[in-house]
Amino acid sequence: MVEVAAQAKPPVCRIMDFGKYKYEMSKRDKEARKKQRVVNIKEVKLRPGIEEHDFQVKMRNALRFLSDGDKVKVTLIFRGREIIHPGIGEKLLKRLAQEVESVAVVERPPKLEGRGMIMILAPRPDQERRISLAEDQNTPGGS
Repeated sequence: MVEVAAQAKPPVCRIMDFGKYKYEMSKRDKEARKKQRVVNIKEVKLRPGIEEHDFQVKMRNALRFLSDGDKVKVTLIFRGREIIHPGIGEKLLKRLAQEVESVAVVERPPKLEGRGMIMILAPRPDQERRISLAEDQNTPGGS
């Protein structure tokens, strides 16, 4: 006899094979875990005096990470007297956010923390769905 719904008044019980019941529950839990997506945080580091080509390379890396479904932590490091001009760094981070806004949303705006300025970008929810659909179509047996 297995208790099916303990919260019900009166509690609901069924006569069944408990081993089979446990096996089916473990299969259901395993299937649910398979569909979960682990979100990693990738990091892109910049400097205030970055040249245009280097900026484009960093932006492409951020786009690649976002298209893979990962979050991106953009860190801008100030060295020496550069810390006097945090506006330059903030402008650079906002420019990066604007360049990738088609696939990303700013989860945490630029904020100065010590000698670094940090901004976190996350993939757009509709973009994530498109990525998972593309993965489903690439797998054998997918629709």
